[in-house]
Amino acid sequence: MDEIRPNSGAQAHGLVPLFPPGLQAIYGECRRLYPDQANPLQVTAIVKYWLGGPDPLDYISMYRNMGCPAQDIQEHWHYVSFGLSDLYGDNRVHEFTGADGPSGFGFELTFRLKREVGETAPPTWPAELMQGLARYVFQSENTFCSGDHVSWHSPLDNSESRIQHMLLTEDPQMHPIQTPFGAVSFLQIVGVCAEELQASQQWNGQGILELMRGIRIAGGPWLITDMRRGETIFEIDPHLQDRVDQGIETEGSNLSGVSAKCVWDDLSRPPDDEEDSRSICIGSQPRRLSNKDTEQIRETLRKGLEFNSKTALPPISSQKQNHDRAQSRKDSLESESSAAIVPHELVRTRQLESVHLKFNQESGTLLPLCLRGRLLHGRHFTYKSINGDTAITFVSTGVEGAFATEEHPYAAHGPWLQILLTEEFVEQMLGDLHELGSRDETKLPKEYSWPEKKLKISILPDSVFDNPLQ
Repeated sequence: MDEIRPNSGAQAHGLVPLFPPGLQAIYGECRRLYPDQANPLQVTAIVKYWLGGPDPLDYISMYRNMGCPAQDIQEHWHYVSFGLSDLYGDNRVHEFTGADGPSGFGFELTFRLKREVGETAPPTWPAELMQGLARYVFQSENTFCSGDHVSWHSPLDNSESRIQHMLLTEDPQMHPIQTPFGAVSFLQIVGVCAEELQASQQWNGQGILELMRGIRIAGGPWLITDMRRGETIFEIDPHLQDRVDQGIETEGSNLSGVSAKCVWDDLSRPPDDEEDSRSICIGSQPRRLSNKDTEQIRETLRKGLEFNSKTALPPISSQKQNHDRAQSRKDSLESESSAAIVPHELVRTRQLESVHLKFNQESGTLLPLCLRGRLLHGRHFTYKSINGDTAITFVSTGVEGAFATEEHPYAAHGPWLQILLTEEFVEQMLGDLHELGSRDETKLPKEYSWPEKKLKISILPDSVFDNPLQ
């Protein structure tokens, strides 16, 4: 990428029709906010994505926003992407499907960064961050929604900052627009600390964002990211943890799954049994999911790929759930896009007598969240392996459409395992697994076993999953 100043000469000489209509529509919204910055500093992809370049975003414009002193909103830099939506309408990047639906992926990214004293030009590192998120969207074809969270595991600006993860929300100033190629909304990136990310996983992203809006240093009403922020919202105001705990207790968690380092083993069959699910365990070639199952799990785990090959565990959050479900204590293995998860006719579902689940430490720390925040609220939670097609879905007795039942609580559909846990057993497991919810490092390997339930869980070092043949 290279920095340039966009040429506004086309508009000045009356050549607006030659300007790509999708691009023009976004520029129009930017000009509404910044009428005195018609020629902002801009980062552009030197070789466009549609010409084989690595950067999906054609441009990122950078504006100086003076804030709003009356609302105690500080001055900051405002970044806007161009390229996740359809800028051209000629199928060079996005398939044009008409003006009634979304344009391209239906959104562009924005970011608000606090302007430091004496800073005369915006830092350009946010442009690469936005390109990284855009690469994920293009490669996975998964889109973002307001309230989603991105587990990045690295300071966003490659410094020593505590701001190492992201939440997404609607941009407070930029309005959704209708272009000739469809609708475009603007999703703002908000930098957060690890503790805030964890709270959003355990509860929901929208709730944490609302708490941050009430704290100026954490973002304020416009959620402006301050990379020098050294305290979490819970350190600034310890009472906020009580609000999170209350939210988890009453509403549960909106996190329905994660990409993980995990495998499962069928202990109820001898190792030489050809039908044994050991064929998908560490050190062996995983059995492939059917196309239908792949699509079903993809719908359930809509955000489940790693970002920029970082050694991270990117959570998949879905904020489109109906919050009334918490009251009904009833959920279904139907994704938020209404694609029901049902067994494929050509793949036999097997009932298992005994299973062994294996997770790395980061995946294991989410087990209490899975149990307390999801299953106790009548929901489901899925681990999808980043090393193969293995998937493990925990379901409660209130989940509809599951192929695991109270009579047969362990059931496998190819490499997809479902485990049905009763409320009584969930409470027992929470007591036994309480140490996994602490922030202290657990000495590995760690094993938990419930012989009467024929269930075993092991927490293993990353090296076991990274080097399966060793």
